[in-house]
Amino acid sequence: MTESAIAVASDHAGFDLKEILKRDLQTAGHEVLDLGTGSTESVDYPDFGKAMAEAIASGRAERGVLVCGTGIGISIAANRNPNVRAAVVHDATSARLAREHNDANVVAFGQRLIGVEVAREALQVFLKTGWDGGRHVRRVEKLSKGCQR
Repeated sequence: MTESAIAVASDHAGFDLKEILKRDLQTAGHEVLDLGTGSTESVDYPDFGKAMAEAIASGRAERGVLVCGTGIGISIAANRNPNVRAAVVHDATSARLAREHNDANVVAFGQRLIGVEVAREALQVFLKTGWDGGRHVRRVEKLSKGCQR
């Protein structure tokens, strides 16, 4: 995989939305690294959050998309790695701000909480939005250092 690859991962509760977003990414010409899961059979979301974190940290993917029932658990798992800034988003505005202000490199969705079309729009905005830097640099650096003062 190249640096421009986008990794996708989900647990069973996010599998259907992950598959839709994965197809959208492929159709748009993105290289996609699918980290699983491969079905709606019950699995543990921390395993897939960790797989995402490892893909980002190793450089196998530059950005990522996570999906679970709420987006919360899987993003917590991924965020345990200091190279990951996973943000649960609920719409295009939160996706834009996650990129601009937090330099989020992973977007997380809750399949039980967001509609497919809203998720699609939020993902497009997430991918096209850059980081503002500036006054946000100091804060983002603290995230990677474990929020030390």
